[in-house]
Amino acid sequence: MKKLILLRHAKSDWDDPSLHDHDRPLNRRGERDAPAMGKLLKGLGIIPDLIVSSTALRAKMTAEAVATGLGYHAGGIQFTSDLYMASAAKMLEVTRLLPGEKNTVFLVSHNPGITYFLSMITGNYQTVPEMPTCAVAVLELEGEWSGSAPGAFMLRSFLTPKKDLNT
Repeated sequence: MKKLILLRHAKSDWDDPSLHDHDRPLNRRGERDAPAMGKLLKGLGIIPDLIVSSTALRAKMTAEAVATGLGYHAGGIQFTSDLYMASAAKMLEVTRLLPGEKNTVFLVSHNPGITYFLSMITGNYQTVPEMPTCAVAVLELEGEWSGSAPGAFMLRSFLTPKKDLNT
């Protein structure tokens, strides 16, 4: 059984119009929510074998802060531009290529792609929740990552800062 944890980056800062989208940092709320979400996941026993993140600054900061909350060594995070503003199809490709020996993997990415990806891999296009910032979807896959396909994953849990962190 493989466990895929989808994590949308935490709340980011829009205050500096001179910054390129890729270079936007987290705002105060994002800096608060990300490590708290990591601690919540640790308390639930959801510990990654691998974290793969978009290269965008807000995604990197989220991945590192969640890793800190989890007690996961942030130096072990893999960063890939393939997850920056990725389509659902690109995220599926990334998932299929995950190392077989890794059983619990976090993917840190962006909307709208991450919500579309959640819909695609669960086969649930009507009622899958929109992923707000710092939301976490916990999914399970029977079999290997290479067998990732539309409709192949079961959504087991959906966590948001507003609902689960009381923020």
